[in-house]
Amino acid sequence: MGLIQIEGMEFYAFHGHYKEEQIVGSHFMVDITLETDTDKAGKSDDLRDTLNYQKAYSVVKKEMETTSNLLEHIATRILDALYRELSGIKKATVKVSKLNPVMGGKIGRVSVELSR
Repeated sequence: MGLIQIEGMEFYAFHGHYKEEQIVGSHFMVDITLETDTDKAGKSDDLRDTLNYQKAYSVVKKEMETTSNLLEHIATRILDALYRELSGIKKATVKVSKLNPVMGGKIGRVSVELSR
């Protein structure tokens, strides 16, 4: 088993509970960890024998383009899409962070992390 991690994917998107957030938009960061069998790819050196992380990035990018009210909803949609679009995932973890959220004080980020 091995882990394929894509960290620090940055997006400008229009997610949020408040209407203003969906109009103005915010910066978001997404990290994913995909647990998969890496033995065959480790021996063959062939992309067809592993999870294609370029495709995984495309899945995340597409889901970030669809507006949601909650980080939990975004993370769930990303997990669903990863399992739908990629084969060989044993376990996936998605962390969605909203950077510099407006909450009345200085906050670097608020995040939701889900695993399946």
